[in-house]
Amino acid sequence: MLLHLRAVLTPEEVARANEILAGAPWEDGRLTAGEQSARAKNNEQLREDCEETRAVQQLLLRGLERHQVFFSAALPKQISPPLFNRYGGAANSFGNHVDSAVRFLRDGSGRVRTDVSCTLFLSDPDSYDGGELVVEDTFGEQRVKLPAGDMVIYPGTSVHRVLPVTRGARVASYFWIQSMIRSDEQRRLLFDMDNHLRHLRSTYGETDPGVIGLTSTYHNLLRMWLDV
Repeated sequence: MLLHLRAVLTPEEVARANEILAGAPWEDGRLTAGEQSARAKNNEQLREDCEETRAVQQLLLRGLERHQVFFSAALPKQISPPLFNRYGGAANSFGNHVDSAVRFLRDGSGRVRTDVSCTLFLSDPDSYDGGELVVEDTFGEQRVKLPAGDMVIYPGTSVHRVLPVTRGARVASYFWIQSMIRSDEQRRLLFDMDNHLRHLRSTYGETDPGVIGLTSTYHNLLRMWLDV
């Protein structure tokens, strides 16, 4: 499931994030890439252990906590610490690749299975040319270039790339989620059911017998499929 999540960060939070990142210590993104990714990767990345990374991580995580659609769609069990990259100038693209199945956390606290990949855009799309995230799925290639503060989530199994930035700079956050529901197909069914339930609740109320019955079915499916 590829899903556009709107307004994960407010305009004020986006402005604050970009203010912090403007003076951050960017480095060659290939330093942290795996063997296959390093052949395709040509961007800059923010050091994981710097003060700027930690500050913007907190902004982003607060945005995720209050975003109801994010929780419904991803059903997160664990979120890897958000990272940050920049595309522009000579370091302007990332060729086709697949994310590693497991993300080992650099602080030694464990690992995250990369069920869901996430990209949150921090640059105004009018401020740069190119830079689309291209995700290959069963419906063909999906090109994604979103307003600052918006995020896309998609299966970690997907082949994807970032097209060359030919003007300006594209700054974004990227991270991974280990979901409580490992199967993308099951997550999609639960997300669709949850969306319909919200509509039925607003139309008929919480005590309607049909709403109660479908809510019971939703939670019983969760119990059947949950990995906690």
